[in-house]
Amino acid sequence: MIERTSEYELGNDNVIPVTLNANFFFERAVRSLDRFQYDKALKNFRKAVEYEPENPVNHCNVAGVLSEMGNYEASNDILTHVLENIDPAMTECYFYMANNFANMESYEEAERSLVTYLEEDVNGEFLAESEELMELLQYELDRPAPLIRIRSREGVIEHERARALLEEGKFTQAVTLLEEIVSNTPDFLAAHNNLALAYFYMGRFTKAKECIMRVLEQDSGNLHALCNLAIFLQYEGDRGQLDGLLRLLETTIPFHQEHLFKMATTMGILGRHRTAYGHFRRLLKDEEVGGDASLYHYCAAAASNSGLYTEAQRCWQKAAKLDPESAVPRFFLAQLQQAQGEGKTLSLVSYNYQLPFQEQLKLWKDNKGSFTEEVRNNPLLRSSFFWALRYGDANTKLQVTEALRWIEDEEMSEILQGLLKQQPLQEEKLQEAALLSLQRLIGSVPEENVLQEVKETSSPRLKGLPEWREDWQKVIDQTLSMMDRRYDAIHKKDAELLWKQFLSSLYPDIPFIRHANGWCAALEYLIAKTHNLPVTYREVAQRYNVSVSMVSRYARRIDEECSFEGSVSDSLPPFTENI
Repeated sequence: MIERTSEYELGNDNVIPVTLNANFFFERAVRSLDRFQYDKALKNFRKAVEYEPENPVNHCNVAGVLSEMGNYEASNDILTHVLENIDPAMTECYFYMANNFANMESYEEAERSLVTYLEEDVNGEFLAESEELMELLQYELDRPAPLIRIRSREGVIEHERARALLEEGKFTQAVTLLEEIVSNTPDFLAAHNNLALAYFYMGRFTKAKECIMRVLEQDSGNLHALCNLAIFLQYEGDRGQLDGLLRLLETTIPFHQEHLFKMATTMGILGRHRTAYGHFRRLLKDEEVGGDASLYHYCAAAASNSGLYTEAQRCWQKAAKLDPESAVPRFFLAQLQQAQGEGKTLSLVSYNYQLPFQEQLKLWKDNKGSFTEEVRNNPLLRSSFFWALRYGDANTKLQVTEALRWIEDEEMSEILQGLLKQQPLQEEKLQEAALLSLQRLIGSVPEENVLQEVKETSSPRLKGLPEWREDWQKVIDQTLSMMDRRYDAIHKKDAELLWKQFLSSLYPDIPFIRHANGWCAALEYLIAKTHNLPVTYREVAQRYNVSVSMVSRYARRIDEECSFEGSVSDSLPPFTENI
């Protein structure tokens, strides 16, 4: 510290000594800023830096004045110096740099600095300003920022990502993310609630209920947790606890829109349709959501299930106007008109804004592409597949497994791997179907590298084939040899499994295989058709040096023995195909 006084004033009691330190020049700089005298402010802030060079605030003040003067590059040089040499923990420097870059129209650099600030800053002092700057950058760059987390709002960004995954039906990914969130922030109750839902959608009911109870231990009046618990209790059939909880929920009048929607959907699921109808009616009066076609369907479903058919008709008509491309409102209007014309009551209507499952199956049967897209994007349908694979009987699991063969989806691949590892082992037919579907999901890879782990738990021989004859193996060997270089490993595995399935269905009355080439040609034809590959009877007949009629006859025989809904036969054209 340096103190200076005038030599002419020594001994004068009225003289006030001037203390020249960093604070002195800081105050002078602030007064200059108030008068918009940026040159003087800059000069005084620099003097403050000279007195306290290790104080990062002084450097930031210099950078701030330079920014006000339009010297953004020099400002960023100082801020970089602070982060690299003085105080790396002063994360607000990244926010200042982001603003400087934005003023220089260097939007990508601004985005990088802003993302770094949001991901590293603990206090969130400039969080509101950062949101405004983020909107500007998204507009200029025409894309969202690659923001993974906001440290000052720990878990919030991750939670939004998890919610999006839930809405997309990617339950296993959502569970992984939500488990990490609740582990790091145990008091994040919304994450616990969504984790419970994710577990429930996957059929992991014990884990789901444990999550809900942890929420209620911290907040006994948490509406989302109470609603979820009511649904779980209904599934378990615990009428004693459920009735008491229902009385509490039915006397609760939610105020917030989100709580009102949660209560309405919960009442619908629990069969309290008249109560659900009242809540949905309140939601429709909200201008923010009142134009949503799906909300009108929910209200129509509640009205129809309550016997209020006039109101249901009005809501479906409104939904049809709001969403003219959807077949859902038109379908239920037709169902309602038919029921009224026959003097019958309409069956219970699902609250899901989609066609009934059987109606969707009719559409998917002729269009596997739409089925694939629907399963990828419809979380309710994906959830039903989870439930079927976990708790369905063998026939249901088999049908779902066969259906999943056409869907290239990483999450479904994980589910099928789990199915193959289940103990005790499932039926051989189911094991083969799951293995085949999983191979298709994984893609064209060398056969010996596919599912090595799960193959160890699978039986190598199909049920009903205690022996394996040389003439049967000859058909497989010859078919695979002829398919080599024209088909991938998945196609060849399909052919092998189809042949084994055919023999298993005939056993023990399997005829002697005399025309092996004919059976080989039939197998190749069926596999090509199953995978939508261009092929005719004549082509394969010429390739295997057999007659067209033999290929047609043998292919028909295999299809008759092995066909089931949703499998090979659905992909085949009529056997009256022109040749």
